[in-house]
Amino acid sequence: MVLLEASTLHRIPRVLSIAGTDPTGGAGIQADLKSIAAMGGYGMAVVTSLVAQNTFGVRSVHTPPAHFLIEQLEAVSDDVTLDAVKIGMLTDAGTIAVVRDWLRQVHPPLVVLDPVMVASSGDRLLAADAETALRELVSQADLVTPNLPELAVLVDEPVAEDWPAAIEQGKKLSTASGTIVLVKGGHLSTESSPDALVDVTGRIGSASESVVEFIHPRVTTKNTHGTGCSLSSAVATVMARTGDWADAVRQAKNWLQDALTHADELEVGHGNGPINHFHQLWAAAHTLQHNQDSSTP
Repeated sequence: MVLLEASTLHRIPRVLSIAGTDPTGGAGIQADLKSIAAMGGYGMAVVTSLVAQNTFGVRSVHTPPAHFLIEQLEAVSDDVTLDAVKIGMLTDAGTIAVVRDWLRQVHPPLVVLDPVMVASSGDRLLAADAETALRELVSQADLVTPNLPELAVLVDEPVAEDWPAAIEQGKKLSTASGTIVLVKGGHLSTESSPDALVDVTGRIGSASESVVEFIHPRVTTKNTHGTGCSLSSAVATVMARTGDWADAVRQAKNWLQDALTHADELEVGHGNGPINHFHQLWAAAHTLQHNQDSSTP
């Protein structure tokens, strides 16, 4: 089902990432910009936090003053027509409030929220007041993309232990917020890696359809750093171009599967390295160069 009017779609979507940084380039705004470009969009970035991290983990986080975040947001929206906004790491309640107020003023046509709330270690990243503020922000997004620990926090339940339980939590969140939920099953110990669009109002398919599933084989690699950031940015970009949620997730998932399959080729860092955002582009360029060389007398 098409959500966006044809007049709002753009051949080269202008997509703004609002998120933290990753100096090794695998997550945060660096991953967002790569994903947006890989999906055919023009990426922009507003920094919510400066993060000292590498492929082994986060060392420290510096949050700039709220007034500077406001200045960044206004500098972009005063000048550029936005086709989509992807929101990632929001460090505290004050940061969330700034983004919330800006969304209400600007009314971007498409908002995707990746709720960064739980570290891979299982540690909670936000204070209680910030978690409450982020739950409220979900209702201002068109799509929210939690992993299973984050989904559990958003519905205030234990982490789902199987896929049917995860789908049910997705339905609860969609019902409570009025937002489409992309439930991600990467944390499950299964051979496949399932994801599902969940919406209780029929915006993702027929009026009676509330769940659209996407099943891919699990890729054997430790290099998965930034997967959530990358997927949400990719979905936002394709959605701004096509206006179809199921198609946007399908395209983004196929691209991500390929990026994971070829992640080990990058050899970036000694911990959990990044996915290969540009493998398809580089492979096409290599093929083109090979064909040109072969045709040269």
